Amino acid sequence: MSILDNEKQARILDIINEGVTPAIIPELHSLIDDRITNEEIELLHKKVSTLVGLSIPVLNIPRDILKAFEPSQIGTIVGTVMDACIPQLDSIIEDSKVIEDIGLKKHEGILGEREGYPDYKTDDGYRLELKLLYVDPVDVEMKKPPTPREASARLTQKVTYKNVDTSKDLLMVVAYQFRETHDQIYSPTIIDVGLFPVIDCILARDVRLSLSPGRWFGNFETPAILSNAGKIKNSNGGQLNKTVYGRKESEGLDFNEDTNFGKLARIPLKTLQEFLKKNNTKYASRGVYPSAWTIR
Repeated sequence: MSILDNEKQARILDIINEGVTPAIIPELHSLIDDRITNEEIELLHKKVSTLVGLSIPVLNIPRDILKAFEPSQIGTIVGTVMDACIPQLDSIIEDSKVIEDIGLKKHEGILGEREGYPDYKTDDGYRLELKLLYVDPVDVEMKKPPTPREASARLTQKVTYKNVDTSKDLLMVVAYQFRETHDQIYSPTIIDVGLFPVIDCILARDVRLSLSPGRWFGNFETPAILSNAGKIKNSNGGQLNKTVYGRKESEGLDFNEDTNFGKLARIPLKTLQEFLKKNNTKYASRGVYPSAWTIR
């Protein structure tokens, strides 16, 4: 495995907490000396792209019932079902040949653990973290929430330089959409699959944290951003207390835990944002930084 050594992890932590600048971006890149190649990603993408077009028949919803859901509600249901079914599609679809070459299996390290990392492994040694992107059906008017809702999928603080294999780990984003499979019955159908190096995703995620401005507390344990009180103090040139963080504004501390940390729509990785925009425009483009900040 190619997990960064403690010295490199410590240096990245220092860079994030000291404040990222365009000049320091090359050093961040240089710390990753054994990364997965674009050629490897392309070859694996050809395999996983055979998922595109597959519907998951274990979840069939009549059109009139589908109309009664909000997208976030149906997304929660589908997320649970899809997570369990994707590595076992050969047992639930008639034509198993379409996926027999993928070699996708549950990673043994997460059996029985809902929030473990990574989700899957492949026969050729890659490790995949699955995230789902819900795309509204084109011919069904579903219930609309009172305010726009952001996709909830995220790379949480549990995914850090301490457990990411820079040469094998990929974020697999599966875009799905409810489509009619037979007479007014709709099933989630895979419409696109994207693969992105996890190391690039978390670098971009943490650059965004630093620019918020924010910082990690502990050894990549808790991400935090300036509270309202901290923003006022910072703008007035006051000394921020970087030894403690809170969870509520009422606590009056300078930093609060970042409750939106790692949401895919907030990770300024160009290729990831292009994928989100292509498949679901309203969830993309939250804080994509200029090229000077771009991670790969």
